[in-house]
Amino acid sequence: MSEKILATILYVEDDPDIQTVAQIALEIVGGLTLTTCSSGAGALAQVKAGLLPDLLLLDVMMPGMDGPTTLSELRKLPGTASTPVIFMTAKVQAAELDFYTSLGAIGVIAKPFDPMALSAQVKTLWNKVA
Repeated sequence: MSEKILATILYVEDDPDIQTVAQIALEIVGGLTLTTCSSGAGALAQVKAGLLPDLLLLDVMMPGMDGPTTLSELRKLPGTASTPVIFMTAKVQAAELDFYTSLGAIGVIAKPFDPMALSAQVKTLWNKVA
């Protein structure tokens, strides 16, 4: 079985400061290619325009369309119907983690995250499904 390589991530985060830190952490430290969106609607537009990410990285709490709703909408599109997803959130109680897993998440990264460890966390979760 050939391992699927993680190269491109669609990252949806409404906070521009967190977006910037994660982008530096994943691109410069992690060597990954990141497409960032500030909203679920933006993510849907990117995928509809032809973006086919290897991984979805979704903030849970966003105005308008939250992370779980964004995931539900992305699952309706052929390009992201089965794309692995990781949620990023400050809400990491056991019941919340169970809920994210029930939505199909391969993992959850707690906020605030360590920028120097973020790419390793993402890659570790990715390797569970690659």
